[in-house]
Amino acid sequence: MRLVPFLLAAALAAPSAWAQGTPKPPVAAQRPHAVQAPAGTRNDEYYWLRDDTRKNPEMLAYLAAENAYADAVLAPQRPVKEMLNAEFVGRIKQDDASVPFRLRGHWYYTRFETGKDYAVVARRAGSMQAPEQVLIDQNARAEGQGYYTVGQWAVSDDNARLAWSEDTVGRYQFALRIKDIASGRMLPDTVSNIEPDVVWSRDGRSVLYIEKDPVTLLSKRVKLHVLGTPASADRLLYEEPDDSFYLSLARTRSDAFICILATSTTQTEQRCTSAEDPGAFQVVAPRSRDHLYRADHLGSRWVIRTNWDAPNYRLMTLPAGAPLGDRGRWQAFVPHDREVFIEEFQLFDGFTAIEERAGGVKRLRMLKADGSSALVASDEPAYTMGFGTNAEPQATALRYTYTSLTTPLTTYDVEVGTGARTLLKRHPVPGYDPAQYVTERVWAPARDGTRIPVSLVYRKGFKRDGTAALYQVGYGSYGSSWDAEFQMPAVSLLDRGVVFAVAHIRGGQDMGRAWYDQGRLLAKKNSFTDFIDVTRHLVAEKYAAPSRMAAEGASAGGLLMGAVANMAPQDYRVIVARVPFVDVVTTMLDESIPLTTNEFDEWGNPKDPAYYAYMLSYSPYDNVAAKAYPSLYVYTGLWDSQVQYFEPAKWVARLRARKTDANPLVFRVGMEAGHGGKSGRFRRYAEIAEFYAFALARLGVEPAVTPRSASAADE
Repeated sequence: MRLVPFLLAAALAAPSAWAQGTPKPPVAAQRPHAVQAPAGTRNDEYYWLRDDTRKNPEMLAYLAAENAYADAVLAPQRPVKEMLNAEFVGRIKQDDASVPFRLRGHWYYTRFETGKDYAVVARRAGSMQAPEQVLIDQNARAEGQGYYTVGQWAVSDDNARLAWSEDTVGRYQFALRIKDIASGRMLPDTVSNIEPDVVWSRDGRSVLYIEKDPVTLLSKRVKLHVLGTPASADRLLYEEPDDSFYLSLARTRSDAFICILATSTTQTEQRCTSAEDPGAFQVVAPRSRDHLYRADHLGSRWVIRTNWDAPNYRLMTLPAGAPLGDRGRWQAFVPHDREVFIEEFQLFDGFTAIEERAGGVKRLRMLKADGSSALVASDEPAYTMGFGTNAEPQATALRYTYTSLTTPLTTYDVEVGTGARTLLKRHPVPGYDPAQYVTERVWAPARDGTRIPVSLVYRKGFKRDGTAALYQVGYGSYGSSWDAEFQMPAVSLLDRGVVFAVAHIRGGQDMGRAWYDQGRLLAKKNSFTDFIDVTRHLVAEKYAAPSRMAAEGASAGGLLMGAVANMAPQDYRVIVARVPFVDVVTTMLDESIPLTTNEFDEWGNPKDPAYYAYMLSYSPYDNVAAKAYPSLYVYTGLWDSQVQYFEPAKWVARLRARKTDANPLVFRVGMEAGHGGKSGRFRRYAEIAEFYAFALARLGVEPAVTPRSASAADE
């Protein structure tokens, strides 16, 4: 990798060198506000930035000023942003289509059209040579909308009607839409403020959905809508009394039952009803503390994934005719393994497929009816396998996906009987040659002796001499793992000599349930120190220069970034925090904010003095100090329902008031965006290009990739 001397000098110069001639950042007014809690009272001088209506002119003016300031600060990087965005778009096969799957005699798929942001959902009857029926033209639906996304879609059992959920704000408040497929006519039936889940009854005359609380946005009530009737007449089937639970809705594999799954961090409860006549639900097993399970039905049995006496889960069965409600009737099927975490399963007539984690990778196992099993093989040290779309349980092949940091998403069918694989599609990435890149798995020692898996990728020719720039990402919450998956935009970093690293820190479930438990509640700080220790290990092993480290995280990964910025600012040249959860204590004290009550078992309840003190000790907003911070790029969406915009807004305002350095702090606000940023495939890449350009400038990385510099890097 070659460095541009003036860029590197600017990035490493004294703070005043960068600050000279730059525009002045916005200054938010400070207004005392007491945030009261049983364990203490804190002053929040920027609390006024919160406006649940999102209409306060003063607040909106401040966010607009931040966007204007971001435009000014980022102006020098605009050519690099445009270059990167062109590279991203150049790696997109713009008229791409998904692998079709068969369901009840039709082949379903999605396809993109050149230049369009959104996919078209379509099907063909009998074969892919039959005429196309367009189910949802998302480009047409998105016309005139600042934001658009489809949650779920489902076709009635008679193949005649389509139901789907769509969000046009980004607030995760979906609306139900129904269409007659043959005529293309939209039915007048619609319901607002629902979860994305939509499930048909067996006769195709009714749709079940989940109504949200209009204030907290919690999933509260399961209702049944009969076609042709007003939403006000919809029948209530179930109401969740406990605000610490989320609801989801699905048909079983057999299609015989419709099930409601109530889930919290530490317990679940599933209840099912006949899909023929939905209404009378039976509980599979009553909720009990620390028992998590999910049941599915096919043929003559129920199969249950459960952590009952099995922290990494096991599979158990129940005969289909046996009464539900008593787990004492469950029978052993797949035993617990301390080294293998069962993440998911799918039922087929002739076999069971299991998605499991072992050694920090996600792999697949096929369990045959005779009790024998086989792993699906991989040739790379760090990879991710997952279930593809297996719509029909009578299939004799498992459709699955495979990806790694060097391998784009690839779809296979594997015959269970012979193990023969059929390559169906490798996601096309024009101009990308996987042979030019190397991935490896290393283990970093945490300060308590735990070994943290790290997935790395870099371009061939990389020299481990301690001079490179490195871009490290992580998440580490909710038991959600950041798997070693192909990151198309990151190729632009690799081509400029940057090493890309995924830190599989505690708080995820990369290494099993214990990995999650060691990164939540009163052990949450392990997530932050793991990330820092990974950084220091990679520097010590000369994968990167100590002055050329970048870090990125989003949502709860944004909390990670905020904590790392406070705990080890000297270890990073630049940090990118997207939709960051940074005001932990104040948010968790306010039960009117979406997600709060669901997450007491994730973070703790700050009304408890022990949790209050611990959460306060790491909450990024509460620990902003008068000291030097690295360069920061912060992003939020005004309509975000998962992490409210005012959290990062307050954090940025307090950082501006207290930090002692002159490193750039950029706050970009998506005024029409939600938690996932802007909708549409092209607009999303434009966002990534902006913060990549910002990071590359701070790291002193050559902005352009030329044939000469690329070949030099390979030598």
